Amino acid sequence: MRTDTTTRSVRNLGILAHVDAGKTTVTERFLYLTGATHKRGEVHDGTTVTDFDPQERDRGITIFAAAVSCDWAGHRINLIDTPGHVDFSDEVERSLRVLDGAVAVFDAVAGVEPQSETVWRQADRHGVPRLAFVNKLDRAGAELDGAVESIRTRLGTVPLPVQLPIGREDGFTGVVDLVRMRAYVWADGTDAFADLPVPDELRDEAGRRRRHLEETVAELHPGALEEFCERNALSEDVLTGALRDLTLSGEAVVVLCGSAYRNRGIEPLLDAVVAYLPAPSDMPPVRGEVPADPEAPFTALAFKVNATATGRMTYLRVYAGTIGKGDTVLDTTAGRTERIARILRVQADRATEVDTARAGDIVAVVGPKSARAGATLCAPDAPVVLEPPTTADPVVSVAVEARRGTDTGRLATALARMTEEDPSLVVRSDPETGQTVLSGLGELHLEVAVEKLRRDRDLEVTVGRPQVAYRETVTKGVTDLLHRHVKQDGGAGQFAHVVIDVEPTEDGEEFEFRSTVTGGRVPQEYVRAVEAGCRDALVEGPLGGHPVTGVRVTLTDGATHPKDSSEMAFRTAGRFALREALRASVMTLLEPVAEVTVTVPAESVGSVLGDLAARRGRVTDSTTRSGTAVVSATVPLAELFGYASRLRGRTQGRGTFTTRPAGYEALRG
Repeated sequence: MRTDTTTRSVRNLGILAHVDAGKTTVTERFLYLTGATHKRGEVHDGTTVTDFDPQERDRGITIFAAAVSCDWAGHRINLIDTPGHVDFSDEVERSLRVLDGAVAVFDAVAGVEPQSETVWRQADRHGVPRLAFVNKLDRAGAELDGAVESIRTRLGTVPLPVQLPIGREDGFTGVVDLVRMRAYVWADGTDAFADLPVPDELRDEAGRRRRHLEETVAELHPGALEEFCERNALSEDVLTGALRDLTLSGEAVVVLCGSAYRNRGIEPLLDAVVAYLPAPSDMPPVRGEVPADPEAPFTALAFKVNATATGRMTYLRVYAGTIGKGDTVLDTTAGRTERIARILRVQADRATEVDTARAGDIVAVVGPKSARAGATLCAPDAPVVLEPPTTADPVVSVAVEARRGTDTGRLATALARMTEEDPSLVVRSDPETGQTVLSGLGELHLEVAVEKLRRDRDLEVTVGRPQVAYRETVTKGVTDLLHRHVKQDGGAGQFAHVVIDVEPTEDGEEFEFRSTVTGGRVPQEYVRAVEAGCRDALVEGPLGGHPVTGVRVTLTDGATHPKDSSEMAFRTAGRFALREALRASVMTLLEPVAEVTVTVPAESVGSVLGDLAARRGRVTDSTTRSGTAVVSATVPLAELFGYASRLRGRTQGRGTFTTRPAGYEALRG
């Protein structure tokens, strides 16, 4: 039971990792050991709590972020199990926006993998403190030191290992806690561990590692340095406090280890979550200066929506105040008030109704009809707008249509509900063909969405071939392009005169606008209108109607009319001026590319390299270790459709690959 109702006793954390590193298994062990569940769920058996969707169980991967809660050592732990596949990184982004801490899980054999690095950078952007858990130490080839070194080199952080494994690979039985200098050993077939003295054969190694830990912490933490200089050692309390401070500041990351599948190392990880990760009150106020105070006016951010046939569930992170059943809140994003009918403490696909939620809680509410992911809900008399999570631009599209004409309306309704649940899905109508086009973050992302239509909405749909989202950019611009917008149709006229320069941006900026007009020739409100018109023009480029990026526009001159000039006239002039300038510029078509990491038997590497070259791939790295080759390459996304089956065929089913977005590059021949 929860023994402390203050925010000091709450931990809101996510589990982050590359696909198959063991995130969901770690989550299941958390729930089992804290008593939230009474049976250990297994991914391979399809019995996990958080991977409850049929597609997740069929595919054996996490697709949708799932929220669960449990209690440990007098603390409430609100936990979100996030997807590891790159196509669902937007789920991770929305989760990180509302979390205070995270546990990053790494495979002890592979170390830092591509998606591990991606989610780590996402956590960096949100300033989320992390612990690292090196999992699967019971696997052949598992090595804690190698994984720690990859954390240091690939993630650019200072890893602080606080444990030493006892035994290697299949003989892994426990860990030495370097902070307490005790050994935790798990016997086969039992869930409990024995708290023992450090084994004689590991005493020297444990002492050496404890000394290195103290020295590293003293270099980073002033308080620890002071004690270290006085005593030439650190006490357990000072070391623990310093580790927590370094975790909260992001200057270092505490590293623990174990085997979640064999239930070894999970209790110390739970203890570390309580000891080192922040409570809501430890975090700085969110943008909008909202303190984590239950007595402050109510403020919450909606980060997930489940739109089902039986109703709408809106997931909230409560940042301040307290909310009760029947209360009225203001959705400042939609500009309307909503009534909270029910408040639910969620356990993945199950929920328990509660009367109130307060600062620091993560709950679901029933009642709001219009709140979308990213909406701010607050007290009507204390309006505030919180920064919403960012949404990635879609890169792959497919045409979707109902197989039966009578289902066209149902399809439109189902797609609208899906985009409410997942803002990274975009639905539009192709103006040329009239087809409904569904866009997302990858081929698997769209496969899951289409299967959801078929399975959950009982719709028969036909799907076109995937198409990538191209962009256009300026290679060589133009100067002094003049556009005069004059319109006289009997009423009030329109007059706007603008002169612009167009050139490529630097440092990958999507769009820059500036004005060098002097002497008040174009008033400031008209300058803003010109910028708005230029943004309108970026929607369709001259090469193929694709969005334009990487453009800097400079307004150098202009003229106004005392009666006929207006913001509308200058917005129109800006739009047409930039369209003309882009047609006169040298333009380049850009295509999305991905960083691909392929792992294959060494004897298959030649075939794989040839196939990547045929797909216009550019190999950036290739290493071989213990008969296994790892090849990294940058490949156009359009060339990766169907690559999974092709790779399996070339490697007799033994090859695997992962991808992550690498931006846009000029279309290669």
